[in-house]
Amino acid sequence: ESEREGICKCGYPKIQHCDEAIKPEDYMGEQWDTHRHVREVPTDAFGDITFGGLGQKTGKYVRVSSDISSESLYQLMTEHWKLRSPNLLISVTGGAKNFYMKTHLKDKFRRGLIKVAQTTGAWILTGGTHAGVMKHVGMAVRDYTLSSGLMEGQIVVIGVAPWGVIHNRHTLVHPEGCFPAYYALDEQGQGRLSCLDINHTHFLLVDDGTHGHYGVEIELRARLEKLISQQTLGSRGSGVTIPVVCVVLDGGPGTLNTIYNAMLKHTPCVVLEGSGRLADVIAQVAALPLSKVTLVLISQLMKRFFGQEYQSFTEVQVIEWTKKIQDIIRMPHLLTVFRIDEDKNYDVDVAILQALLKASRSDEHAGRQSWERQLELAVAWNRVDIAESEIFTEESQWTSCDLHPAMFSALVGDKPEFVRLLLENGVCVGKFLEQEDKLTELYAHLPACFFLRKLAKRVQGGKIHRGQEPQPGSSKISLSHVAEEVRHLLGSFTQPLYGLSRHKMTGDDVRLAVPSKGLVDLPCLGEEWTPDTVWDPGRDLFLWAVVQNNTELAEIGWEQVQDCIAAALAACKILRKLAQESGEDDSEEAKEMRELASHYEKQAIGVFSECHSWDAQRAQKLLIRVSPSWGRSTCLWLALEADAKSFIAHSGVQALLTQIWCGELSVDNPHWKVLLCMIFFPLIYTGFLIFSGSSQKPELEPLNCSSRLMSLFTSPQVKFYWNIASYFGFLWLFAVVLMIDFQAYPSWRELLLYVWLTSLVCEEFRQLYHDFDGSGFRRKAKMYISDLWNILDVLSIVLFIVGLVCRLQASGTVFYVGKVVLCIDFIIFSLRLMAIFTISRTLGPKIIIVRRMMMDLFFFMFLLSIWVVAYGVAKQGILIHNEERLNWIIRGAVYEPYLIIFGNVPTNIDSEHCSVNGSDPLKPKCPMLNDENMPAFPEWLTIIMLCVYLLFANILLLNLLIAIFNYTFQEVQDNTDTIWKFQRYELIKEYHSRPALPPPFILLSHLILFIRAVLLRYPPQRHKTFSEPKQGRSSDRDDGESSGQETDEEAAPHTFARQLQYPCSTVKRFPVPEEKVPWEVPDINYITYFTKLNNIILDLLNFILMNGFGRNPGGRTGIRGKGALKSLGPNHILHPVLTRWRDAEHKVLEFLAVWEEAEKHWALPGRLHSMCVFSVMQVYKGYVDDSRNTDNAWIETTIVTLHCDKHTPPMNPGIVILEYARAIREKKMN
Repeated sequence: ESEREGICKCGYPKIQHCDEAIKPEDYMGEQWDTHRHVREVPTDAFGDITFGGLGQKTGKYVRVSSDISSESLYQLMTEHWKLRSPNLLISVTGGAKNFYMKTHLKDKFRRGLIKVAQTTGAWILTGGTHAGVMKHVGMAVRDYTLSSGLMEGQIVVIGVAPWGVIHNRHTLVHPEGCFPAYYALDEQGQGRLSCLDINHTHFLLVDDGTHGHYGVEIELRARLEKLISQQTLGSRGSGVTIPVVCVVLDGGPGTLNTIYNAMLKHTPCVVLEGSGRLADVIAQVAALPLSKVTLVLISQLMKRFFGQEYQSFTEVQVIEWTKKIQDIIRMPHLLTVFRIDEDKNYDVDVAILQALLKASRSDEHAGRQSWERQLELAVAWNRVDIAESEIFTEESQWTSCDLHPAMFSALVGDKPEFVRLLLENGVCVGKFLEQEDKLTELYAHLPACFFLRKLAKRVQGGKIHRGQEPQPGSSKISLSHVAEEVRHLLGSFTQPLYGLSRHKMTGDDVRLAVPSKGLVDLPCLGEEWTPDTVWDPGRDLFLWAVVQNNTELAEIGWEQVQDCIAAALAACKILRKLAQESGEDDSEEAKEMRELASHYEKQAIGVFSECHSWDAQRAQKLLIRVSPSWGRSTCLWLALEADAKSFIAHSGVQALLTQIWCGELSVDNPHWKVLLCMIFFPLIYTGFLIFSGSSQKPELEPLNCSSRLMSLFTSPQVKFYWNIASYFGFLWLFAVVLMIDFQAYPSWRELLLYVWLTSLVCEEFRQLYHDFDGSGFRRKAKMYISDLWNILDVLSIVLFIVGLVCRLQASGTVFYVGKVVLCIDFIIFSLRLMAIFTISRTLGPKIIIVRRMMMDLFFFMFLLSIWVVAYGVAKQGILIHNEERLNWIIRGAVYEPYLIIFGNVPTNIDSEHCSVNGSDPLKPKCPMLNDENMPAFPEWLTIIMLCVYLLFANILLLNLLIAIFNYTFQEVQDNTDTIWKFQRYELIKEYHSRPALPPPFILLSHLILFIRAVLLRYPPQRHKTFSEPKQGRSSDRDDGESSGQETDEEAAPHTFARQLQYPCSTVKRFPVPEEKVPWEVPDINYITYFTKLNNIILDLLNFILMNGFGRNPGGRTGIRGKGALKSLGPNHILHPVLTRWRDAEHKVLEFLAVWEEAEKHWALPGRLHSMCVFSVMQVYKGYVDDSRNTDNAWIETTIVTLHCDKHTPPMNPGIVILEYARAIREKKMN
């Protein structure tokens, strides 16, 4: 019991103690001890706390015991209060009483403290009361909240205050918690107690059972700071712990002890000079040598800065202060003094971060580890300025590998400025993503986004439901899942970007030379391999940023890609597909995706425009160049799939399409010249028409006669004109048959019409099964049906077949029904004629407007039908009594109200035009009459109904339709040119791949295609995109032009297949120079046949097939026939590649080869016996440059790897294989 009567040593009155606490006999003669005389009970003060006033500031609070574990407190703050783990802990200490600071220093402190907390994601730890340094921190938070307009501030300020000194603490007590508790700031009535600061966000109120005792929270606060400093920074376990810094303002004896203990624990301290008392004493001696920091100097400084308060210090206390200050100065790496310097105008945030970096350089980490830790801290704080000034200096030498952890943290933490800084200072994207695991880890740490939900759904087999967020950091995500999802977004016409194994070649891979096909990578140990997969780290980084819809990181990644046009168009396709599949068109995420897609479409246009301004021809090659980085697609195809209308409408793209449209003909030829040469084709030999090669490169050899004729009739433009003429002929014949020659037995004209239609049907099947990209039937059918003209084609053909079946019936009624169906079908065939206008620059846009207006008309008719039916049913019910004839019910309820809109007055009012009882089937039933033979219905009612109906239907709805049409016209008219240029491509693509003959002669081409595909079983021709436009068929092809798609490496003509001496015979080939190898160049008049069978029919078939089928895909060889091979066309051979590891470390890989003595070269083995093989996979399948190849017969090989286990006998250089048969195994492949 204290000297005050009724007051306990703990500070509380005796009457507030429990009964057992006030029994003097139990505690007589004992010294009061907080651990023995105080017991813990469940907390009764926790929840939300609000202070009222401006902004209704709300925080969290809890009353805890002084003996509580710091682990429990940290768990409370991170799990229950949902605070993110800090990247930095700022412990602000100093004077607990109000003190004066200069305005300039106060502004720098407040501004700097908020800036460092905001940029680094720091926690600020203070005493929590509304006085002294805590008040200054609170005012800084208040200023930030008001300036940023945030009611719930992003700054975390935690006040650790003693429960026993809090004024009005009874308002916080509630056994079940307060949500919220209202706390009023009452500085006038607080007395010796203190009020909580209203600008703090969280409060830990420490209770040791005492009342009015300050400092009871110091021990718990120190333990909490120590625990936080031991937590790992970030979520990756990099080994870097959360840094702690102590900021000192003013201060007295308690503050000196806090600083001293903190620095002994290697915590850096920042002292603000000019804040008063202890801070100014330390600031004055910090820069002095230790020998000059004497007892006399400290006494003088204390007297100077403490004023009257100095009189209360004893001599022992002054000596103690001197000793502690000297010890503090002995640790300069942990002490930073912030001074207001006019030359260096920076805030406290720079001083705080510099203090941490200075301490990091001098801790137990040595050398490079110290620099890496500093960089990791700078990345966590997202302070690029600190990294530039303190870390990336001239003295520091960084390698790319040193910066990889920081690069990963910056990418995962969405810090684009740091990513750019790291790239500028030596990070190589190729080395960073050299390991496949790194890219997989990046995808595992994707932020919450729509792509992550789709990826998680694919990984978990569709178990992620809509609205459910997957957990980031999932280890189940692999690059195969990413490749599948990206291929789904890009389109099935692309190849997977990543294989199931490594996506790049490593030292463990073998490279096997295959003639004329370059190098093939052979992975081992059962890894699946994708031949066309390439490793492109820039693409990987860009794609990772795009799928998460991160604009800034995507821009940085786009700068790293090699094929930037294809990358931009691929991003456009992916983002628009993601926005479409999100199912929420108005969501913010979908809008951002569409905006980013439009941005990259503009980026692609900008780069292509720059390329086109420098070199138009090379820019056009970029459009059709196969990009191995993006699934072996082309820029043109990606732009079409991405619906990039503005890119397709670019003049350079349109110039390429125009060249493709004209084919070998020059684009400068007038239409009338082309049409005239189509009829009088000998004119092409007189120079009447200009061909593309002769107009652009006059020095090239001119085309011969047959080549000119072929160039004319294979031009898509000429094909189009012939098909138009053919279609007009078909419609003319159809009209003649319907109007003049529709007999009971088909005439020759009708039979010709059937043949003509059969050719159209066959052409539709060819378009449906045409292997333009090697995709499956479902995708082909989906793309076929997506075209409106194809739907009209199918509808017209189906109706024709229905009409034909009815027409061939013997019944007269069914016969006439067949004619009616065919007449309706003629209308659809005529509407199909509008497709020819799409190529016209004048009429093409009008077709687009008509299609849009038809959609508007459909919805308008739905609205109009409501009024028509409503009025018609009411009118019919009033006028006519119990009409039972269905046709007249429909006519009266629907047809007549519809005609009234167009001014048709109903005539069934008079008895002359109606039937009284409805007995006349040709007349409607008369209106109901009364006894006086007058209409029974009230005339005024029907008149009012008719007026209202005409008002809404005639005036309102029809004018609404006109307004809709006008709006659609204006909307489409502004973009008509762009839309037309985009849709023009479809027509060009159709006629580019269409056979040259028009219907019905096109049946000959279809017959040849059938023989090639079904009887000879040739693989279908692939037309993924347009091939490069050829600049004339001449002997000079040194300009790099090719007949196929432009690739990174132009395939050289086959060499072994053109050796003059045919193997194992006396026959010599016709010499074929390289420029004459492609089939596209003018024909070479050589007739050199070689066949084992003296079969005239076979040779005749060979000669026939030379006109377009059965031709060597590698080009001319100088000999025709099947030669030494077994059959015409492809001859399939299986080539195994045996591999195994030589050593246990898997560093040296052996493969098996056989020395061919006759050919004097190494070869792959043929038939194998008794081999222990555990891994087989196909790595290559295709054409092989072989000396036995001819123009009509060639070898196609299938190469497989067979990886042997360690028990296989050694492969010595002299012993090639056990039981090797020299005969090469030939295998027919279907």
